[in-house]
Amino acid sequence: MLDDEALVSLRIAIDASRTTVARVTGTEHYAIELIRALLALNQTHHITLYFRDTPAPELFPPHDYAVHKIIPFRRVWTHLRFAGALWQDRPDVTLVPAHTLPFAFPGKAVVTVHDLGYKHFPKAHPFKQRTYLDITTRYSASRATRIMADSQATADDLTRFYGTSARKIDIVYPGVEAPVVVNETSAVLEKYGLPERYFLFIGTLQPRKNIANIARAYAHYREQVETPADFVFAGGKGWLFDEAWTAGIEGVHLTGYIDAEDKGALMTGAIGLVFPTLFEGFGFPVIEAMHVGTPVITSTSSSLQELAGEAAICVDPNNIGAIASAMITLEIDLQQRETLIARGHQQTQKFTWSSAAEQTLYTLEQTAKY
Repeated sequence: MLDDEALVSLRIAIDASRTTVARVTGTEHYAIELIRALLALNQTHHITLYFRDTPAPELFPPHDYAVHKIIPFRRVWTHLRFAGALWQDRPDVTLVPAHTLPFAFPGKAVVTVHDLGYKHFPKAHPFKQRTYLDITTRYSASRATRIMADSQATADDLTRFYGTSARKIDIVYPGVEAPVVVNETSAVLEKYGLPERYFLFIGTLQPRKNIANIARAYAHYREQVETPADFVFAGGKGWLFDEAWTAGIEGVHLTGYIDAEDKGALMTGAIGLVFPTLFEGFGFPVIEAMHVGTPVITSTSSSLQELAGEAAICVDPNNIGAIASAMITLEIDLQQRETLIARGHQQTQKFTWSSAAEQTLYTLEQTAKY
């Protein structure tokens, strides 16, 4: 926060429109948890949360320093209704916990940029969506007073693709909670028809997740061990999924979409999380697996090695032999497993919502001050 001499009560506007959507994905979850942590931390500044839809009473607890402003609108809410409210209210600083700032609004602003995956894998996005992401993110990176990036990898991409000065960007890691283990692992395995011994990938099955190379590495692993474990790809089939990625490989299971209450048990029961994807702005499954004591294989690419540190086996995602060797290591080297599990528990402490809120509040205060 600001030093005591400079500490003043700010009027902070926060775009909370993503917190009331029917289906919560990563960006919406980020907005909900960051706002909750900011409200729990703040005892000084006056916060206005702007909603497109009426929030459920339990979404955010009552707060002496926070008010809700509901401004319904079906289309172009950010650029018309939210922008209009900001012109009327004139806050000291505005926070948008997603890529998109209004095209015209007054004053200083902080925006979170989660990733620039559409730049790395343009074919993974429909043309209209890709164009909108490019236009709005480029504009937001230019218009924002400061930017919060989920990782150094995202910060580097902002500089690479949009020429954003590194001095304008703060690295603020999101919080990552331990997945709740609601059901026994045995019950979850029975539910999805899975074996007791398995490696796990979890996430949407799409090109940037490197599914083809992971499947090939698993086939290579099977050739080298006497009693191979199976492999579970847990997640729905995404844009441009190709059946050929896993076709004809014995021991592979495609579960489809996994219910949220089953994820923790599925992670807990795995020999290891195999997550050497090609690109992640922030690889949540890596930290979630560490929370439940499941060792991790991940990539040297994008944000993943940055997040994993020394607590995972990091490999070139295009090196099939290296991925297969890492799987064998996790299965037979008990000492290495225990080391990775211990390091993983330590690594998770770097990713808490309280820490993210402290850094965010500091960024907001500094932005308003200067």
